[in-house]
Amino acid sequence: MIPQKITPSIWVETTDAKEVADYYLSIFKDGKLKQHHKYTNPPEAGGGNFETATIEIAGLELSILAAGPFQKFNESVSLVINTKDQAETDYYWNALTKNGGQESSCGWCKDKYGLSWQVVPVKYFDLINNDDPNVRDKAIRNTLKQKKLILSELI
Repeated sequence: MIPQKITPSIWVETTDAKEVADYYLSIFKDGKLKQHHKYTNPPEAGGGNFETATIEIAGLELSILAAGPFQKFNESVSLVINTKDQAETDYYWNALTKNGGQESSCGWCKDKYGLSWQVVPVKYFDLINNDDPNVRDKAIRNTLKQKKLILSELI
């Protein structure tokens, strides 16, 4: 039985899906490896090895295709982490941007594989959707000045 009707799949530029799975599982502590498989392409498909893995992180099933440098990520697809507070925001931001990750702006970053993430405290949405235009405008204006979202600077 497939528990999730739609499973996001990411194609990473390596051929080691287990390494990628272990990376994400080191960040999302409640995650688990659901499966890992190694394959060899037949000669008519160009040969070569590739791997797949399926992990579950934060309740989301994610499929990993590690088939080499044929596809690259871009920011048009990303994953959002809704955090409970600044400490959790800091944890995910730091974990995703270290060891080759990159900071961007407005809470966006990329991990070392190039996958885009937005790390957002849930309180942020209360601020940018607030009925008070002063609260809303301040939060949006200050968001544009930040890389990692610092909630105390948006209030």
